[in-house]
Amino acid sequence: MSTDVLDWGEVPAAWRRRHLLGVEELSAGEITLILDQAERFKSVLIQDKSYENSGRKIPLLAGKTCVNLFFENSTRTKTSFALAARRLGMDVVDFSASTSSLSKGETFIDTVKNLEAMQIDAIVVRHSCPGTAMLLSENIRGHVLNAGDGAHEHPTQALLDILTIRQRFGRIAGLTIALVGDIAHSRTARSNIWGLKALGANVILCGPSTLVAKQWESLGVTVSFSLDQILDRVDVFNLLRIQFERQVIRPFPSTREYSHLYGMDSERLSRTKSDVLIIAPGPINRGLEVTPEVADGQHSAILEQVTNGVAVRMAALWMCMNAK
Repeated sequence: MSTDVLDWGEVPAAWRRRHLLGVEELSAGEITLILDQAERFKSVLIQDKSYENSGRKIPLLAGKTCVNLFFENSTRTKTSFALAARRLGMDVVDFSASTSSLSKGETFIDTVKNLEAMQIDAIVVRHSCPGTAMLLSENIRGHVLNAGDGAHEHPTQALLDILTIRQRFGRIAGLTIALVGDIAHSRTARSNIWGLKALGANVILCGPSTLVAKQWESLGVTVSFSLDQILDRVDVFNLLRIQFERQVIRPFPSTREYSHLYGMDSERLSRTKSDVLIIAPGPINRGLEVTPEVADGQHSAILEQVTNGVAVRMAALWMCMNAK
């Protein structure tokens, strides 16, 4: 497959979104469009030797500028978006909130409008406040991609999770997928629920009652407070990090107790389906949500998720910036 720009054609006419704010608003068809485009990008990233000879770039967005506007710490998402933009030929600016005029009293919107005045084209934003990406999209002319807004949504994480599952099983419909852990504080869980349900999966939320409530069943999912009781029913376990930084009080007596009841270890893995898939959005707390032998074992696709993240974010940038 050549990396020539002309070979890629135009963004499908069915994609009309200038921003990627959340998965909840996406139809099954729109989710599939992003996944299919990410597959095309990944095939070049992994398989095409001419890609290496081209300086690892597919210059579909050459001349455009993307700002990474991160107000929370990040390794995978921030680096992945930066690589995705650069591999599409974009210039990338990493914004540092701590050294910006925000510390002098400038408002968030004024800061972004000043950035926009410098002729930027897209903003990737992560913020602790839900709705931040939506607020930006209503106040600037450029394209906005949500890299996580509080406990609300993390759309590209869910899309890369779903892509990883689809690559392993060839489908999403009919699979049983368990999200295990800190559901209450997880934007990844919310985005995964919307995306997986739209594509026809059966979703189980599992964790202690302090982190997952029966009320979640109103979203069409099943709630279980026992990991051991669902082990043999599940095709995919998505092991969510315990987000201590978002918790006001400790939701369980000790990390040792949590690991004993909800940690995925080799003994529990032996009671799952023979083709079970283990994924995790990262960062993982080894020995808490998952033991090292499971995280690094043959059923794990945790590093595949990271690779898929670059392809998904390339697809999201290209499609949003070329929407009809």
